[in-house]
Amino acid sequence: MDESRIIHVEIHGQQYPIRSGLDPAYVAELAAYVDTKMRLASRETTAGDTLKIAVLAALNIADECFRAQHDDQERRDHLTNRAGELERMLDLALGFDLPKAAAR
Repeated sequence: MDESRIIHVEIHGQQYPIRSGLDPAYVAELAAYVDTKMRLASRETTAGDTLKIAVLAALNIADECFRAQHDDQERRDHLTNRAGELERMLDLALGFDLPKAAAR
C-alpha cells in the first residue's frame, strides 16, 4: 500500500504542499519542470496573471505530451510493419508461403 506524504514544492514563486505516494525527488523534479515551463511562458506574455501563465505552460506541456505520444505511435507502427515484413521473409525462406497447389 502506498503511503502518501506531504511534499513541499515551489512553482513560480508559490509554495505548494503536494500529497503524494510518489518518490519526493520525482515530485520535486516534476515541480521544477512545471516551474521552468511557467517561467518560459511568463517571458512570452505581457500579462502578469499567474492563471494565464499557468494555462500557457499547461498548453506547452500538453503539446509536448501529444507530440511524444504521436512519435511513440509512429515508432510502434514502424516496428509492427517491419516485424510483419520480417515474418513474411522468414515464411518465404522456410517455405510456409508456397501456393496451395505446390504444397500438395
